[in-house]
Amino acid sequence: MRRVDRLFEIIQRLRRGRVVTARALAEYLEVSERTIYRDISDLMASRVPIDGAAGVGYSLRKGYDLPPLMFGQDELEALVFGARIVQSWSDSEMARAAEAALAKIENVLPAHLRLLLTDHSLWAPATTRQVPLSFDLAELRTAIRARRKVRFRYRDEKSVGTHRTVHPLALWFYGPVWLTGAWCELREDFRFFRLERMSAVQFLDETFPLERGRTADDLLRRVTRRS
Repeated sequence: MRRVDRLFEIIQRLRRGRVVTARALAEYLEVSERTIYRDISDLMASRVPIDGAAGVGYSLRKGYDLPPLMFGQDELEALVFGARIVQSWSDSEMARAAEAALAKIENVLPAHLRLLLTDHSLWAPATTRQVPLSFDLAELRTAIRARRKVRFRYRDEKSVGTHRTVHPLALWFYGPVWLTGAWCELREDFRFFRLERMSAVQFLDETFPLERGRTADDLLRRVTRRS
């Protein structure tokens, strides 16, 4: 990795708002801690607002931003391919957002990279394996952001039906299946629900608070501990 790329990666890691140790940066970038200390010193000398000290960790002061940077070919391919997957497998609202994002990227690309946007060597075609839903996926995404409860009838793998009221927390995609991870009021625990098994879906005006032990991060930790 070129030194300029390493310095950029250090800033990117620090921009996440957490204190990061030199050891963690060294492991991530596969260099020595001494190299990290030297890089941090050079960044601070260049007036990058880094707080911290050796042995404690470093963080970047809020409000600092980098000038616009150009994508590498691999980075651009990853963005284009990801956008095409969204266009084929998500709802129409997110598909339009992906298309708009690609248009903005295209406007700042030099000619030799702009060709990648019309290159079909990486493609994500729509498929008949997609199971139709009885509701608009965009509405569920909105409910997750607004922390609005959702009520629905659910049919499990044995076709047993129950009525659920949940706090929707996350959407997970296991192509071609969409799942919502939620706190279920009936079970008083986390549950995943396959979206195509949900019917009579009601997006309620009632909201739910973010409570410790019942967040999307808590759900992810529960799943990763079991895997």
